[in-house]
Amino acid sequence: MPDFLYHMQVYIRSGGIVMLPILGVSFILWVLIFNRVLFLRRLYSKNISRAAAGQMVQKNQWPAARDQGANAFLVRAFLSRRSQDPVLDQNILDEAVIHVNASLDRYLSIIGVLSSVAPLMGLLGTVVGMMQTFEVITLFGTGNSRAMASGISVALVTTQTGLMISIPGLYMSGWLNQRTMNLKHRISSTGIYLKRFLQPETRGRS
Repeated sequence: MPDFLYHMQVYIRSGGIVMLPILGVSFILWVLIFNRVLFLRRLYSKNISRAAAGQMVQKNQWPAARDQGANAFLVRAFLSRRSQDPVLDQNILDEAVIHVNASLDRYLSIIGVLSSVAPLMGLLGTVVGMMQTFEVITLFGTGNSRAMASGISVALVTTQTGLMISIPGLYMSGWLNQRTMNLKHRISSTGIYLKRFLQPETRGRS
């Protein structure tokens, strides 16, 4: 472990000052990714059936605290605004579906932007490193190989780091968007299903 930390320290130093914002982008990116992964995992793994959600809407019963799935999330959002007017409640249910779907999109655009920004910051490091190399060549010619290697190291390390952050970030961005889209379809379908429990003439029919 100490050897790993030492090598990481040397690697970061060899990338120069540009490594700091690149690592900052990486930290924020993965914090947001883990936030969304845990949020979506909870909505998938602790879901209640649509029939159970319908019974809860019919009885005006809130889901148990252990039920944190997408259907329970929608039922809570609806019951918190319910008016007991069947016509108005249908509009409230539509708004609840929109509200829940909007909450699924939270941070996804930022994750996509940060994943795209990382290689650009690596490119900035490339420019900085090459400028350092050319300055050394201008002052000392090609005789100072150590100073030239420092500039080339900045260019290569920052480019490599930017790509190492961007590639898995873009993959996770696509994966999260796909999971979010599936949940949106599921929540919208549940919203349509729950409307039958808001119509007085059919209330109670499953």
